Amino acid sequence: MEEGAGMSRRRSSPPHPQIKAREEGAGVARRRNPRLHPQIQASEEGGGMALRRSPRLHPQIHASEDGAGVTRRRIRRRRGTSPVESASLPDDDDMLREILLRLPPQPSSLPHASAVCKRWRGLVTDPKFHRQFRAHHGKPPLLGLFQFGNQRIVFKPILDPPDCIPSQRFDFARYIQSWHCDLLDCRHGLVLVKNSRQDEVVVCNPITGHQRCLAVPSELRMANLGGAVLCAAGDHGHLHGGCHPNPFKVVLVSTARSDNQPLVCVYSSETVIWSNLISAEAPCQFIDTGVPPTLIGSALYWLSTSDLMLKFDLDEHILAVISVPPVTNDIYYRNRQIIQAEDGAIGFAIFSYPCFQMWQRNVNGHGVATWLPSKTIDMHTFLGLPSQIGLVLGWLLGYDEDTDEIFVHVRANVYGVQLKLMHSRKLHESSCVNPYYPFKSFYTPAIHEGDEADMLHDP
Repeated sequence: MEEGAGMSRRRSSPPHPQIKAREEGAGVARRRNPRLHPQIQASEEGGGMALRRSPRLHPQIHASEDGAGVTRRRIRRRRGTSPVESASLPDDDDMLREILLRLPPQPSSLPHASAVCKRWRGLVTDPKFHRQFRAHHGKPPLLGLFQFGNQRIVFKPILDPPDCIPSQRFDFARYIQSWHCDLLDCRHGLVLVKNSRQDEVVVCNPITGHQRCLAVPSELRMANLGGAVLCAAGDHGHLHGGCHPNPFKVVLVSTARSDNQPLVCVYSSETVIWSNLISAEAPCQFIDTGVPPTLIGSALYWLSTSDLMLKFDLDEHILAVISVPPVTNDIYYRNRQIIQAEDGAIGFAIFSYPCFQMWQRNVNGHGVATWLPSKTIDMHTFLGLPSQIGLVLGWLLGYDEDTDEIFVHVRANVYGVQLKLMHSRKLHESSCVNPYYPFKSFYTPAIHEGDEADMLHDP
């Protein structure tokens, strides 16, 4: 529409919806569409335009329109709320203690934590914290394996650095003449050693270095002596693995010097005396295999070279004779192991490479016990060895009754085999096939001021 010489054009809205024209004389004012430019809002005052930053994009800046000017006001940050300060540990020692209790129960955990600062050192060196640390984790870690080899008792560590404990840390030669000794058992952080020359057994604590020598009752035959050591703490909820100051028991089994009748005798560190001799209900011939006993529930089990095992009830002090599953004579007695089966029942494992044959002892409602085969496991799937590798001798070296792990020796390598979880791990290379005695305990090296870098290598 024409008015005089001036002409005003209105653009079509579909092609340019963001521009709206308003006639004011000959000028054209353009307003940006808030849908396309939400951060800019125009207020028309004459020919000027005031820009306001959207609080969605710039929440820290508020614009107040005062003519054409823009006034900005920044939000002040409250003191003490910086990101670095908010991520720091709390000042409450109780909360920090709860955090430190959840460190893994490995030997290097607490020494490394003590190196952070004096405050942490004070917490992790507190004896009360150590008791809470053991109670939180329950079962202690497997630190390594004891073995008798080369006329001496040696410790074989199995943990990776920095948790690997040097073999010399648990050197029995400091207080035992090993060439006259042999291993009998290892349990609850204690080691039981037989000293044939002195007709005694020695209870050793590798962590503290303490020992106690006990004269073997004269009625027991030293040449056929088996034994067990275990913590005697009867506190409700007591957890084994840090039993250093607690009382202990020693159980010896052998045959009488006058005949081959099996006998058992129990020593208590609380009474400091041996109990009366306990004989088996049924006569039998017992020959100790040199393999440590198995603790299942409240009973100890020893395997004999003959087709039987001995069961000693720790609560009732009853010694019983139990037959074993039918085993062919070509299976070496060292390749047989008493294990814990399902639901706490007695199990029996027979190792003939490459197979593990598992048995379980079931008792019916009439008290009649029978052995039933449970399963057979092919070791090739565990160890990753080819099925055709020629003649291979496999040796069963030991058993961890807490984790149900069996240690085997195949082709100069030692493996830990989890029978229930169906997997294995390679521990180390070895040419010795003597029995293994798993050593489990909570162990924290001494924490000295300024000596954190070498905590696992102190003499």
